[in-house]
Amino acid sequence: MAVIGGGQSGLAAAHAARQAGLVPVVLEASDRAAGSWPSYYDSLTLFSPAAFSAMPGLPFGGDGERYPHRDEVVDYLTHYAAGLDAEIRTGVRVESVEPDSDGFVLRTSDGSQLAADGVVAATGSFSNPLVPALPGQETFTGELLHSAGYRNPDAYAGKRVLVVGGGNSAVQIAHELARAARVTLASRAPLTFLAQRRDGKDLHHWLAGTGFDDLPPAWLARVVPGTLVLDDGRYACALDEGVFDRRPVFSALEGDSAVWADGSREAVDVVLLATGYRPALGYLAKTGALDADGMPLHAGGLSLTQPGLVYLGLEFQRSFASNTLRGVARDAAHVVAALSAHVRGAAPAVGL
Repeated sequence: MAVIGGGQSGLAAAHAARQAGLVPVVLEASDRAAGSWPSYYDSLTLFSPAAFSAMPGLPFGGDGERYPHRDEVVDYLTHYAAGLDAEIRTGVRVESVEPDSDGFVLRTSDGSQLAADGVVAATGSFSNPLVPALPGQETFTGELLHSAGYRNPDAYAGKRVLVVGGGNSAVQIAHELARAARVTLASRAPLTFLAQRRDGKDLHHWLAGTGFDDLPPAWLARVVPGTLVLDDGRYACALDEGVFDRRPVFSALEGDSAVWADGSREAVDVVLLATGYRPALGYLAKTGALDADGMPLHAGGLSLTQPGLVYLGLEFQRSFASNTLRGVARDAAHVVAALSAHVRGAAPAVGL
């Protein structure tokens, strides 16, 4: 079987595959099996403590209450990959997947082909940022970028910056930028903060203990009021103290300015879009497995159109934690069990 993507989802798939007696080959486009983590902004830390952020078979190590930094996650995943009993091919980008009579044919960027009896699409979404069309953006003379291209505040010192978004990353970036720039967070709705610690324990202790992590997505829509921002107290405090402010999203961009809902104009240097991502699955375009918007047709990570094709790392794939370090292994066990049943009558291998 082929696993496309060597980040946390692909590595979880490889571990589950070995547990099921399958022989996975992991194909990773970059030069190391750490997924998108090396490319995230410099100050990023996990929202879950180390004790709740481990993959199967390898504790995170160190103080279980700390929130690991981006580079710690990169090192952890690299170490995890090295200990897997699986072939991992780095520098191999899958350009297309095509069904054939024996399963699938994968074509890669170096012109080679691989045959596989099953495929796990585990490429995440970082390479496919969601960039909404903003009225007037073609006239904007300032800098317009997505958070995927943001690293640190150094380049924005003294500038007027609008951060568009209302999730964790948007708030973290706005808070960080406010040390160097004048920042407004522009979001569709007011921010909803969720305390990161309750009664001395991190929120994830309570999520795991109550079974919240296992709620299906349909239930989540009922119990989660919009987008929540995890906060240890500093973000709400910074907002109250005017370190940065929050306003409804501007109505348009025009020349060097943003036009606010009341018609007022304000000169702006940078608009940074913390507007999320979409699954990066373009290589499946020839399979009929995607809808018109490029989204996978699936139920819990199992393709509804292509037997032998499964997904990992989709947001809310099966639960609140599906696309996180702490949750992806449960989804991996689920989809690999189904994939194993599908390929059981064939040789569970990938070859040239």
